[in-house]
Amino acid sequence: MSLLDLKLRQLRRTVDYIKGYFDFDRSGNTVVRRTDFTDCERPVLLLYGFMSTRRSFEILEHRLRRDRFCVWSINLGGWKEAFNTNAIDDVAEHVAEKVDRLYQRFPNMGPLSIVGHSKGGLIGTYYVKRLGGDRRVRNLITLGSPHNGSPSAYAGIAAYGLISRSIWQLTPMSSFIRRLKMGAFPRSVKLTSIFSKHDRVNPFPTCILENPASEPNIANIEVDGVVHRDFVTNRTVYQVVRRELFQGYGLEVPAEPRPKRLIPLR
Repeated sequence: MSLLDLKLRQLRRTVDYIKGYFDFDRSGNTVVRRTDFTDCERPVLLLYGFMSTRRSFEILEHRLRRDRFCVWSINLGGWKEAFNTNAIDDVAEHVAEKVDRLYQRFPNMGPLSIVGHSKGGLIGTYYVKRLGGDRRVRNLITLGSPHNGSPSAYAGIAAYGLISRSIWQLTPMSSFIRRLKMGAFPRSVKLTSIFSKHDRVNPFPTCILENPASEPNIANIEVDGVVHRDFVTNRTVYQVVRRELFQGYGLEVPAEPRPKRLIPLR
């Protein structure tokens, strides 16, 4: 087997591995609206990742509602109007428009928190840092987001490069990543990157934020044994998200509610 054949086989394996993380059910953006924005002191916007849908946050959303956060999400468009393949800066502008419109309708809403998974974290970062989102946002929490670009994006280009501009933006040190890293992050917003060394889609250290020592509002938090898709379902990850949200709002972190005991059917 030639070296070229070996490289092509490795590339195909990587593409197949990455594709296994994505749900191609377009109906995943059809969700039941449960949020009452007229009583919304602690709003949390969820931004899903590349080739994913709003339904990927189903478990995380349930947990946040249980803790009395006012949770909502946005259809981020893309391929088939559903899978978040559009350019990161374009999607961030869409988010900015939706957020502004919501606050115009409900001016008594509290300051916004954003939780973004993978590419969703970069959308939130661009919104806060480049589009004036720091006027609205109190906390930004990213889950497995490649703040330094990801080598997996090269394999993604082979699969999605013709339908997605954003996959090119996600490569290590792309012009987009370089521009996004320029300048300080707004100090009024708490930025937390939650990462795992077991994440093979965005491997360590792609999710590490720079200069946390000189910028007290920035933190990197490692969770052990979490793979990429499990950031939105893992209980340990949620405990970190929960703590960061409460502390970001200047609130004491309450004890976690005890899970309901399930009685098996006879």
